[in-house]
Amino acid sequence: MPGPGHDFFRVLLRHFPSAPLIAEDLGHITPDVTEAIHKYDFPTMKILQFAFGGDTAGNTHIPHNHVENCIVYTGTHDNNTTRGWYSGEAGRDVKKRIHEYIGFNVPADQIAWRFVRMAMRSVARLAVIPAQDLLGLPGTARMNLPGTTKGNWLWRLKPGRLTPALARKLKRLTFTAEAD
Repeated sequence: MPGPGHDFFRVLLRHFPSAPLIAEDLGHITPDVTEAIHKYDFPTMKILQFAFGGDTAGNTHIPHNHVENCIVYTGTHDNNTTRGWYSGEAGRDVKKRIHEYIGFNVPADQIAWRFVRMAMRSVARLAVIPAQDLLGLPGTARMNLPGTTKGNWLWRLKPGRLTPALARKLKRLTFTAEAD
């Protein structure tokens, strides 16, 4: 159903000029949405799990095509964990493109941190990393499966899982893009 469009954004941005808005430009995007993104300079979403599904040269989700005014995600709450996606959903061709892009074959238990590293090296203004990917968890830690009504939103971060060692690794990666 069409929303109020430009009138809504004009009023919102007049009252909250620094509102931290992100355009969810995933799926079918209509010309009016593209126009609003450009008119209001909204940052867009780049999902690394979408970066390797076809021709990488023109894929806007692959890091070498990112622009500064975007937010990069390893995956979202609607995606499988990166490890679960890689192990159970990414096909042979996708894995081959990932390995070629990274420069070597990556085992499933290390893919999440390779994607975290890619996200942190992007020119994107912000990187969003689900806790499940920071922990390298498999698909059993998936948050949500769109189009289903049962079993969603049950995963919980257990106390103590975000350790000082993990914080140091993430800090190293944040400042140097090196976490190995």
